[in-house]
Parts: sequence; C-alpha cells; structure tokens
Amino acid sequence: MKFRWILLLVLLLGIVNITKSQNNDFSILKGHLGYTDIENSMYHYFLDQAEACWKVRETEIASLKTKQDWQQRQDKVKELLQDIIGPFPQKTPLNSKVLGVLKKQNYRIEKIVYESMPGNYVTACMFIPNNRDGKTPAVIYCSGHSSNAFRSATYQRVILNLVKKDFIVLAFDPVGQGERLQYFDAALGESLIGGPTLEHSYPGAQCFIAGRSLARYMIWDGIRTVDYLLSRKEVDPKRIGITGRSGGGTQSSYIAAFDDRIFAAAPECFITSLRRLWQTRGPQDAEQNFYAGISRGIDHADLLLAHAPKPALMITTTRDFFSIQGARETASEVRRGYQAFDADDNFMMVEDDNVHASTKKNREAMYAFFQKYLNLPGSSQGDDVTLLTDKELRVTSTGQVSTSLGGETIFSLNKKETAVQLADLENARNNNAAFLKDVRSRLGKLLEIPKDFKSLPVCFAGRYNRDDYSVEMFYTNGQGNYQIPFLLFVPKKNNRQEIILYLDPKGKGDQAAPEKDIDKLVKQGFTVLAPDLLGYGETGPGEQCGDSYNFKIGKISYNKWFTPICLGKSITGVQAADILQLVHYLKLNDQYKEYNISAVAKDDLCTALLHAAVFEESIQRIALVNGYVSFASIVENRFYKPNFIPTTVPKALEFYDLPDLAALLAPRQLFYVNATDHLGQRADSANVNKTLEFAKKAYIEKTADDDLQIKQLQAYENEYEVLSGWLLNK
Repeated sequence: MKFRWILLLVLLLGIVNITKSQNNDFSILKGHLGYTDIENSMYHYFLDQAEACWKVRETEIASLKTKQDWQQRQDKVKELLQDIIGPFPQKTPLNSKVLGVLKKQNYRIEKIVYESMPGNYVTACMFIPNNRDGKTPAVIYCSGHSSNAFRSATYQRVILNLVKKDFIVLAFDPVGQGERLQYFDAALGESLIGGPTLEHSYPGAQCFIAGRSLARYMIWDGIRTVDYLLSRKEVDPKRIGITGRSGGGTQSSYIAAFDDRIFAAAPECFITSLRRLWQTRGPQDAEQNFYAGISRGIDHADLLLAHAPKPALMITTTRDFFSIQGARETASEVRRGYQAFDADDNFMMVEDDNVHASTKKNREAMYAFFQKYLNLPGSSQGDDVTLLTDKELRVTSTGQVSTSLGGETIFSLNKKETAVQLADLENARNNNAAFLKDVRSRLGKLLEIPKDFKSLPVCFAGRYNRDDYSVEMFYTNGQGNYQIPFLLFVPKKNNRQEIILYLDPKGKGDQAAPEKDIDKLVKQGFTVLAPDLLGYGETGPGEQCGDSYNFKIGKISYNKWFTPICLGKSITGVQAADILQLVHYLKLNDQYKEYNISAVAKDDLCTALLHAAVFEESIQRIALVNGYVSFASIVENRFYKPNFIPTTVPKALEFYDLPDLAALLAPRQLFYVNATDHLGQRADSANVNKTLEFAKKAYIEKTADDDLQIKQLQAYENEYEVLSGWLLNK
C-alpha cells in the first residue's frame, strides 16, 4: 500500500513537471539585477517626469530676489491656481438655518445648515463663547479624514480650547464626512463605498474625467463658509482665522490661498513638499491633487505664498507621513517670500517629535498664534475639556443630509455640469469631418503622443521551441527609463502574412499555454506579439497603493491614477504610446514589415488600444473584448466599476468620448466583443448600439458599415471561436 502511494506521488510530480515544461516560464527580466524593481516601473517613470518639473521650479524660485519678483510670482501662482481649479460658480443665497441650539456652561452651540450651491447642504456647528466683548475673532475649523468629522475627540479638543479662550469657532462637515456622506446607506448605517478617502476619491475620479476636480467643490464649500461666518453680527470680519489637521490641513491651506478674507492660517500635519511626498507616501486622495499642478510649477509652498504676507503658521511633526524634511524645505522657501514682503514675523513653523498626530506643544503654539494675530490675548496653555457626543453635535434630524434633507451630492453636481458638456459634444458631432480632425489633433496633445518614434534597441532574451512554433522573448525601452518585455510567437509554417498584437492585462503569457488562445492563433498561422504594457505582467502592479486603495468595492488604487494626473498625463496615454512603439518596431523589422497588423485587446487594455489605433493606420483590424464603450457612462452613473478608473483619461469629456475614437478608425475593421456597461457587466445590445451610433454613422459615410461589428455573446457561444472567426474572415 505504501509503495502504491509513493508511485502515485512520483507520477503526479512527473505530470506537474511535464505541464510546467509545456507552459514554459515567460518571465523575461526575472533575475536581471538591472531590473529588480521592474514591477514599480510606472511609479518611477512618473517620478522621473515630476523630478524634471521640480528642477525647473527650483530654478525659477532661486531667481527670485526682490519684493517685486516675489509679488510677480504670487500673482502668477494665484492665476495658475484659479486656472487649474476652474471657475467657481456664482454665489447664490446661503438659505442658512439654525436647526438647534445646545447650551453649555460657558458657551453655546448653534447647529447650522447652509447651501454652498443650490441644494448642496453644508452642516456645521458654531461654538459661541458666553464671555464676549463686542465683535469677536472667529476661527474656521476644517476636519481631517475622520468619519465623524469635527465630532472626533482629537478635533473637539482644539475647538473647545479655542472657545475657552473666547474665540468663536465654526466647524463644518467636508463632503464625504460627518453628516455629508455621499454614499450613505440607511440600512447599513454607513457608507457603501468606504471611509473618507474613498468617499472623496470615488466621485473625485468622475470629476477628473469631466475636467473638474473635487478640490474645486471643497474649496467652494470653504469660501461659502466664510460668507456665512461674515453674515453673523458677532464676528469681526477683519479677524478671521482658519486651521485644521491632516485633510483639514489641506482644506485650510487651500481656502486661505483662494480667499483673501482669511487673515491668519494655521494648517496642521499636511504641508510638506511634493517631491518629498512622492518619494515617501505618494499622492493622496482626490482633493489633494491638482490636474497638471506639478507640471505647471505648483507646490505646497505656493499655497502659503498665495496667502502672504498675512500671518501663517505651519504645524508639523517629525515622524509624520507628510515628510518633515519636505516641510522644512518648504518653510525655508516660504520664509524667503515673507522676508521679501518685509513680513518676517508673520510666518513661522512649529514641529514636535511625534507621528501624524495632534500634540500639546503644537496645539498651544496654534492657540498662541491666533491669540497674537487675531488680537485676543490670553494664556495659550491647553486645558482639559469635556467632550461632547456625536449625538449632541448632530445637526440634522437623522444625522445625515441624504436622509433628512436630500439635495445634491458631488456626483449629482458633477453630472449636471457634464450634461452640458455632453450636449455640446453632441452638437459638435454634427460637423463630422471637422470635429473628428479636431479630436485627433487635441487628443495627440492631451496624451502626448510622439510625432515620430525612435528606433529603440530591442534585446533578444531567449527562445522556447514548441512543436508548431517558437516563442521568442524580447524587451525594449518604453517612453521612459523602463522596459517593455514582450513575446513573439512565430509559426514554423508561416502561411499567413499577418501579425496580431495581443494585449492582455493578465500578462503576456496568460494565454500562451497549450490550447489557450494565443497557442490556437499561432497554430492557425498567425504571428502573435504579446507585451507586458506598463503596469501589467512583469511591469506591475507595483507597491503603490495609497490612502484610496479600494478594498471594499474592488482592489484598485486611485492614488496610482492620481499620480500622472498631477503631471497632466494619463496611464492610458503612456500605454497607447508604448503600443505605437511596438508597432514601429514591427514596421522596421525586415521580417515583418510587409505583414498586415491586427490588434486584440482584452478587458482593461481596450481603451489603450483604441487610443493608440487612432494614431496608427497600419493597425488595420482592431478587436476589443470585454471593454466598456464610453467614459460618459462612468460619469453619468452614481456607481461604477472602480477597476475602470486607471483606464480612463482625465479631461476627456471636455472634447471627446470613446465612440469618437471608434469613428476615427473608419473604414478600418473594428470588432466589439461583449462590450460592458459602467459596472463591468455585459451591456444590452441596444444600449451598445445607441452609444456607438456616431461611430456607426462615420462607418456608413465611408461605405464601410459592415466593417464595424458588435457582438454580444449568447451563453452557447465561445469567445475564442467568435474572435478567431472574425480574424480568419478577411
């Protein structure tokens, strides 16, 4: 019996080894000492791009000598910030209401709601000390990323100490926090999306696709909060301060940069430098990233310099994930600006030895700062305070705007603005030829597609021989200092002069095993080139996750997508350019330059191929398998599949959508197989046809209506058989 078990084990091990030898190991750069960090290639590529921008900015800052120089820099920064954020909406009535009053021994709390935009309710508590003498200085408190916002014990400690020192404090709920959850589910009693960073990034991504940003909405909430504060007779309009920690540090520095009515600003545990942030933690959630901010020369120092020469205090800790080295470097730059403005005493920095936390030393420095500059002297010592419960600080009847007042969300506000864009887009399509020419021109600039591709060296890394074909392994440079590993499947009996570019997010070798798709295609006589595009296979996914890594509704790092956004770039743009680089290699290769080129993309890589094909007419046939059909569908629906976000292009809907790219491919053959909706589910054929109506019109005008095919598979149909049938049918 024992012998039989041993024999069975030997046979099983033999089968495993045989299978392994048949499948082969298609890791090309594994074990190469020069490429030990290849899975983080995407992050390093964008970091290199950012570094070049920072060096340009450093040169500009170093050239600033006089007060006039710094004044011109400040004017430029303010103009850039406003241009990046975009125009704010017109101010409309706040329609403020006091929904309740809570009286305490030495102060009272007014529970307030006001509308920063029509129907966009902001919930807030105004803490008013009893011991006041005439018009009183006020401090706006911005909450960090806590689910209960200013009700957090950490934030209450600061608020109540300021009140104890006779400041009026207005603390408001940011979107996605406190009583303003954007995706609140009453049955669950929590957000369907996740914590505050995801409550920000999920709708924030939709804003970026449409050419807007979450920061714009959050800054506007802050500006309207100042409006409300100044409507109160108790408040001295010339003595307004603002502070907040972490995400509240983001908001307080933003609002002070955009609103001149803020006299004293004290952002805490946020200000560093973008270089040090990228070298350590990486870009943070949606509102903390400006589109093309880095490429246009904006850094954290500019937020404080926009506020100069009014008083500013940087509050930092030495072990914060917001780099203390970056904070010190930024403070040095800002101090130079304040000195040029003859306001040395108006800027200061305090630091304490701690993690990303509020410390007694830092709090007391903040109290002293506001006491001095808002002219309300007294002891800066921090006192013990009696904290209030979330229930005591509840503003609305249910504790959530969505279930008590209804109204707008970031999604609904952005959708309304997008509807205007889409209507303009639809009108522009009426002038078909001129519109498509403009789309192609603007798209090339947006994606930064090179006009000419260099002949880059291609390194041969080995070969596997199979019965009917060989698998050759190569790697070559991409658009930056990274490698694109790729496999070339070459049939021994080459009875077709056609090469298929096969793009699979699962990696170049996923369909290379015997009886899988690539194996079958090569046995039918096709040559196949299968790369690992940046971020996939050997070149990904990398270690970058970030604070908006989505565990709850799909493992996707929004932060990874935000990284190129800061440079005015996109992951899709880089991948499209790399596809074109590979096509350029084939066109110059004596063995393949006469071949017809077809391309098949699956799932996440469909959008990259669609964008690339617009710029390369030698890709004569394009098949998109399991890809979604429009960016608009992601922006127009409250819920979408997060995994789609890295494949989208920021600012796209300002002038095009995916059906327009399909129209640009006419009269080449284009095949949609199992097109999906915004949730990644197989879309209804009628909806797909409706979405692609403009593309179909373009094909009809080129008398090529049969060359645009759409196939939503039935349960009995096989994906490979349908795809190969299309490829074989010329």
